[in-house]
Formats: sequence, C-alpha cells, structure tokens
Amino acid sequence: MLAIIGGSGLTQLSNLDVTRRLAVRTPYGEPSGALTFGRICGVDVVFLARHGYGHTIPPHEVNYRANIWALAEQKVEGVVSVASVGGIRADMQAGAIAVPHQIIDYTWGRKNTYYDGGDSPVTHIDFTEPYSANLRRRIIDAARASGEAIADDAVYAACQGPRLETAAEIDRLERDGADVVGMTGMPEAALAREAGLDYAAIAVVANWAAGRGTSVHAIRLDDIEQVLQAALARVRRIIEQLVVA
Repeated sequence: MLAIIGGSGLTQLSNLDVTRRLAVRTPYGEPSGALTFGRICGVDVVFLARHGYGHTIPPHEVNYRANIWALAEQKVEGVVSVASVGGIRADMQAGAIAVPHQIIDYTWGRKNTYYDGGDSPVTHIDFTEPYSANLRRRIIDAARASGEAIADDAVYAACQGPRLETAAEIDRLERDGADVVGMTGMPEAALAREAGLDYAAIAVVANWAAGRGTSVHAIRLDDIEQVLQAALARVRRIIEQLVVA
C-alpha cells in the first residue's frame, strides 16, 4: 500500500474511494489529520493532508515526525509526497511537474530527527541520494504511461516559509544549484529515510519564483490556485497509473 502526502492544493484526492478514516496518536504528537484510507482504481492507498484537511497548518509548524511515524506504523511500501513549488530553472514555468532528485535544506528550528537524545543512540543516515531511486523511477514511468509531461530531475530547495522568498534569495538558490523552491521537502524526506520508508516527491510548479518570469516584480498569488488545480488533475492521473502499475 502506497501512502500519499498532499500539500497545498491537494487536501483531498477526488479519485480516492474512501473506505475509512483513522485518527492516530504517535510518540511525537498528533499528525496533521486523520489518515484517510481508500482505493484508487481498486488499489488500496492511504492519504494524509500535510497542512491539515482545512489547510490550516503552515509549513514550519507541520508535525513532520508524527506524520511519517503514523504512516510507517501502517506498513506502507512507500510515501509519495505531492508539493507545490516555485520555478527557478528556465523550464520550470507555472504548471510544470517535476520529480526531484536532490534537496538543499535551508530550513531551521524544525524537529528533524527521531534520534534527538534521551535514550536514543546517536544515529547517522546516508542521505547522498535523498529520494528513493526505485520510487522515483516508478513515478516517472507512470507519468510517461499516462501521457503526462514531467521533468525527471530537479534540485529542490527547502526554505523555511511561510513567506515567499525575495528575488535576491532566489538568485542565491540558483547559484547554489536549486531548480525549484518549496517549504515542506525537509525534514520530511530525512525522516522517511530514518523510518526506513521509500520516499519520492512530485513537485508541481505553482508560479515562477521571485524575480523570474512573470514574477519578476511580484508573485501574482491570485493566479496560483487556478494553476494548481489544472496541474493537480494531471498529478491525479499519474497517481492512478502509479498504483496500478
């Protein structure tokens, strides 16, 4: 059973035939909401809205540890993160979809490990390749099988939020090698690695990042929702193909 974590614009899966919801508690507190179990094309999946089902939890306040722990307890085979991002690279225009292959972490102050002292031994994880190669390949193959164009690589810059970045900050991220910028990629990916879960992301470009394209002087926030809804319809088609493959 795959787990799907939905970000901004994806607080529910319209193609999910819901069978039950489960409120859970973890040693790290409560996750963002109840786990929603159901079937997509007859295949069992579990869904969790990262920001809560009313989209009320900002990115720096998400209980990432509880979210990943709750999904790991369900013995899922992997976690697919769906997240909205800003586009930096020239081909990352609004509406584009990418499957990131690397992360640069600029977040701070977040609970970012299950091994943070107390009775836990000091534990290091290998994070050379932060996303599961197998799950990434499955997503890419599913996109191609469903006829949806995607970029099969991107460096994801995880920023603190909840404000959007300045143009100078985006210039810095570009110099660092980032292709897209979001606010939720970390510590989610690292926690999934600690929990032994395959993890990969589908990044939906909601807008040009600050200082780029149509956002050269300001980001037109009113346009984002329309872009997301159109792109997320494509994401749902990719997920359908992914679960039946």
